[in-house]
Amino acid sequence: MSLPLEETGCVVIGAGVIGLAVARRLARAGQAVVVLEAEAHIGEHLSSRNSEVIHGGLYYPPGSLKAETCLRGKALLYEYCAARGIAHRRCGKWVVASPGQTGALEDLHANARAAGAEGLSLVSRERLRREAPWLRAEQALESATSGIVDSRGLMASLAAEAENHGAVIALRHRVTHIDCRPGRFTLTVEGPDQPFQLRAERLINAAGLGAVPLTGLLDGLPEKHRPEQRFAKGHYFKLRGKPPAERLIYPLPDADGLGVHLTLDLAGGARFGPDVEWVERPDYRVDESRRESFEQAVRRYWPGLPAGALHPDYAGVRPKLWLDGKPYRDFLIQGQGEHGIDGLVNLLGIESPGLTAALALAERLKEHA
Repeated sequence: MSLPLEETGCVVIGAGVIGLAVARRLARAGQAVVVLEAEAHIGEHLSSRNSEVIHGGLYYPPGSLKAETCLRGKALLYEYCAARGIAHRRCGKWVVASPGQTGALEDLHANARAAGAEGLSLVSRERLRREAPWLRAEQALESATSGIVDSRGLMASLAAEAENHGAVIALRHRVTHIDCRPGRFTLTVEGPDQPFQLRAERLINAAGLGAVPLTGLLDGLPEKHRPEQRFAKGHYFKLRGKPPAERLIYPLPDADGLGVHLTLDLAGGARFGPDVEWVERPDYRVDESRRESFEQAVRRYWPGLPAGALHPDYAGVRPKLWLDGKPYRDFLIQGQGEHGIDGLVNLLGIESPGLTAALALAERLKEHA
C-alpha cells in the first residue's frame, strides 16, 4: 500500500537552535520550509542542556569553523536578542590559571587573538587578589564579550519568526527513511496519525545528536561521508546560595571540554559543569555520586566552596565526531562540494559553541548548498 505523498521546497530535520535558525533564514528568503522534529517540544536535547553561555571565541583554532562561526554568531546573537527582547547578559568571563599554568594561559590568549576574539585582557595576580580574593589563581584571561542567554526564549523566538514567514514546524514527526537523489529527496515520516512521504528539493540535516545516525538513513549517500559519533555526557550541579562572582569563571580547558566552570543564570543563581563522562547512548540522569569529584574540581580555583553547597541540577550529552579513527574537533558541514548530492546539507558534530554559532551557521548554508 502506497503512503500519502506531500511536497515542499525544503525540509529541515531537527528543531533545536540550529534547525530553527536555519528554518528562519530560509523562510525569510521566501522558501517553503517544513521542520520535522521527533520530540514533542523544540530544543529537547543539545539546545536546552548546556551552559547557556555566549562564547567569546577563545578556544578554537584560527580559521576553523568553530572559531569563525562562534565570533560571527556572537555578534549576530547579541544583535538578535537586543532587537527582540530576549533575556541575555554580557557579564564577561575569566579563564583562571592555577600555579604553574600561566604559560598555558598565555598560549590560550595568543590563540584567541589569532582567531580574532575581541575584548581580551590579562588579569594580574594583584587585580585578582583585589577583586576576587576567594579565587586561587595566579593570573586570568578576561573575555569581556562573553555572556549568557535564555536558550529557550531564543528558540521560541526563532520558531515564531520562521512560522510567521510560512514555515511549518511538525513535532512528533520521526524520519525513518530517505530516498536521496540530486535535487529530490523523498522522506518516509512517522507522524502522530499515520506514516506518510514528504518530497523536497532541499534537505538540511540539523538533527543534533541524531544527525550522524540520520546519515545512515540517506539512501544514496556514500559511506565515506558517514563519520563515527561518540557521546560525552556532562553533569551540572547547582550552587546553594549566592554566587561568589558576577562573571563566568572557567578553569583552563582540557582535551574533551572546557572544564567544570562557574556559570551564572539570568535569575541570579549559579551552577557548575559540565564534567565529561563517555557513554554508549544519550542518558540525562544525574549521577549524584559525582558530587565529590565536582567539589574537588571547583576547589582547585575556589578553595572556600562551602561543604554541601552543590546539589544535582541536570545533564546534557555532546556529540563527538571521529574520522579515520581520530577525534575530529571542529564542526563538520557536508554540502554538494563534499558528497556530490545537490540540495543536501549535513550539519554534523554541532556541539559547543553551537548555541553561540547558530545564526552564523544558518548564514553559511548558502556556501554548502
